[in-house]
Amino acid sequence: MRIVHNPDHHRHQGRLEMFRGRLVPCHETPARVDHVLAELGRRPQGPVVLPDDAGLDALLARVHAPRYLAFLGRAWDDWVALDPANAALDAIPSVWPVRGFRADLEPDNFAARLGLYSFDAGTPLTAGSWAAARAGAACALTAARAVTGGGERQAFALTRPPGHHAGADFFGGYCFLNNAAVAAQALREAGAARVAVLDIDYHHGNGTQSLFYERADVFTASIHGDPRTEYPFYLGHADERGAGPGLGHNLNLPLPRGTGWAGWAAALDAALAALGTFGADACVVSLGVDTYAGDPISGFTLDSADYTEIGRRIAAALGGRPCVWVYEGGYAVDAVGVNVVNVLEGANAAGG
Repeated sequence: MRIVHNPDHHRHQGRLEMFRGRLVPCHETPARVDHVLAELGRRPQGPVVLPDDAGLDALLARVHAPRYLAFLGRAWDDWVALDPANAALDAIPSVWPVRGFRADLEPDNFAARLGLYSFDAGTPLTAGSWAAARAGAACALTAARAVTGGGERQAFALTRPPGHHAGADFFGGYCFLNNAAVAAQALREAGAARVAVLDIDYHHGNGTQSLFYERADVFTASIHGDPRTEYPFYLGHADERGAGPGLGHNLNLPLPRGTGWAGWAAALDAALAALGTFGADACVVSLGVDTYAGDPISGFTLDSADYTEIGRRIAAALGGRPCVWVYEGGYAVDAVGVNVVNVLEGANAAGG
């Protein structure tokens, strides 16, 4: 398994986020990657390489809306141009175009533009957010290339900020660019006729679902906390099955807070069976380990040993088909290294 590491992830380091009605230190921190790298030093799972961004910008424009990408690329400069003192502050959205408001026109006001492209107040935009997010997307692209022409069956995009909450033209949930979608699109363009995206993060991958909801060539499946009570709330229900050509190609498996290994594993088996029925030529796994019992912002109760079995089951079900693993959530920082590497170890043992 090739590990593609984002060397620029430290450039995105938010100061504060809005969480349950108050500003708190960010849960999504550089230590999330640092702990995984440290554990890979103790238990290597394959060579660690840097991303190659050749062709990335054109691919991003096929995943995300061009005006959204343009906004992200200039957002920090626009923020600081308002007031040089803003360089010491993160930009946090505070106003949004809800139902009935217009979203077709991009406002001149920066706060309005920031709100136009976001869905929460928990995703601070910093001086290095664009550089870190773009390098993370390059990791996903490089990982996809590793399994389509680089001699690997599996690859892991080790990056932050995460990506699965980012849609075609919106950010939130700590996510700016959808790395899993970048990998899936790259796999399609490399010749995989059908690609599956399996999201095992605690939080529903609302961005990934929205990107592929009307497509028949990409099957999306997600195991997550019930959106009636769990963030990001407004997508992820079991009756969301896709639309148009994509009808029947989206599977949501919401589970109640407190679900442990037995219930979660049964949902995984159901998702893997659906992927088998779809007949995917390649797979992308949004690997969140915030399903861990000790995670501070989640509600499942998996333990570290369960993650080895998760990796084993997924790789075994794929039967050697190309697979890109993409790092998503996991906020019990001291445990993320062990939990992520356990997944990779299980996957390596089963899938080579």
